[in-house]
Amino acid sequence: MCPPLLPRTPFPKGSAPPYTPRQGPFNREAFPSSPFSPSSLDIYFSLFFFFFFSPSSLPPLEGVCYFRAGWEDPSRISRRQRRGTAGYHRDPTGILRPSRLDQPRRGSLSCRPFHSLTLPLHRHPTASRQPPGTARSSAPPAMELLSTPKNIEINNITCDSFRISWAMEKGDLERVTHYFIDLNKKENKNSNKFKHRDVPTKLVAKAVPLPMTVRGHWFLSPRTEYSVAVQTAVKQSDGEYLVSGWSETVEFCTGDYAKEHLAQLQEKAELIAGRMLRFSVFYRNQHKEYFQHVRMHCGNVMKPSLKDNSGSHGSPTSGMLHGIFFSCNTEFNTGQPPQDSPYGRYRFQIPAQRLFNPNTNLYFADFYCMYTAYHYVVLVLAPKGSSGDLFCRERLPQLDISSNKFLTCCVEEGELVYRHAQDSILEVIYTEPVDLALGVLGEISGHQLMSLSTANAKKDPSCKTCNISVGR
Repeated sequence: MCPPLLPRTPFPKGSAPPYTPRQGPFNREAFPSSPFSPSSLDIYFSLFFFFFFSPSSLPPLEGVCYFRAGWEDPSRISRRQRRGTAGYHRDPTGILRPSRLDQPRRGSLSCRPFHSLTLPLHRHPTASRQPPGTARSSAPPAMELLSTPKNIEINNITCDSFRISWAMEKGDLERVTHYFIDLNKKENKNSNKFKHRDVPTKLVAKAVPLPMTVRGHWFLSPRTEYSVAVQTAVKQSDGEYLVSGWSETVEFCTGDYAKEHLAQLQEKAELIAGRMLRFSVFYRNQHKEYFQHVRMHCGNVMKPSLKDNSGSHGSPTSGMLHGIFFSCNTEFNTGQPPQDSPYGRYRFQIPAQRLFNPNTNLYFADFYCMYTAYHYVVLVLAPKGSSGDLFCRERLPQLDISSNKFLTCCVEEGELVYRHAQDSILEVIYTEPVDLALGVLGEISGHQLMSLSTANAKKDPSCKTCNISVGR
């Protein structure tokens, strides 16, 4: 029971209060005759420590905390490790200095179970002593160095994964616990500037039988050149790693979207396609100079050209497929092509049956947007058996021409009827040459909306509507 507090002594108004001893049960000045005075406490604690640390004391107790030179607080060690400063300590001035965790600072507070301590507070008389002049070593036994990985092989490359293997000495196979992989993206003028600018990437993996697969769309882009080097490591008992040297650097290039990736894009595009509207012509807008060049130098025939890099970065058609771009979208209120175009004021129109009929195969190629609310769907029309048809058959999902969400050709009352999706802007690639004599060329009355041009347009990698969980 604590003694009562002393009454406060009044002091003149406006002056500082006189010094009074700190009120408390351990203050000798305030309570000179208190049973809790320091002189009495000295006796109590002396008896307690003598009884507690004597060799014949009771069985060890859990969670005993005491001050002991040469011990470290385990909670402080774990906090340092979580902060990434393991192997360091702060000196009395607060400066972080390197040290060893197995050589703790003096005078630190320990909170370990008493029976787990290796050094008692009082050495037992019968305990063996270290021979004089012998230094006690707390460092772990030295381990043999690891050999440097060599003969790196990379195969099974996709748009977001690859398989890698290398050679190690037999003695290292059972010792290695982790692999470190240094992956660097090779920047060039044609690289995707909108994604994966946070490389180089350092990957850590637990040791598994080789070859191993490295997969991750968050650090691998399709059609991108990378360099890779590997390092092996052994995790030691103190948490540190014994590592080998870095291997030689090997370069490789990731692949395009596979059919299953394009099928995922197709499913997303179908969700926003909207209802189907009828149309009757395909049309192509260009500048006057383009059609003059076709007439004077190409025999009045538009020839396929190589597709640019617009759209998804992993589309198999970008920079690979030759074709001619056409549009088929119509205005809702008139059912006719719009009078505005981003590509030029001259428009070539051709009846839909000239390009799209039962002898034509239809393929889904891409789905993307350019940081806008509206989306583009890229389709490929290829006459059966043509070179473009063979190219698309191996790489793109084929659509049923009479039943799909984007572009259809059906026989109704004995004639072909064509429909297109209302809520998507369709870009149709026809893979064969087209003669201007099969259609009509004229000038449109609207404006040239350059902001809607998709020439070499980059896909928005943050759009949740048109992106899938593989490389953008």
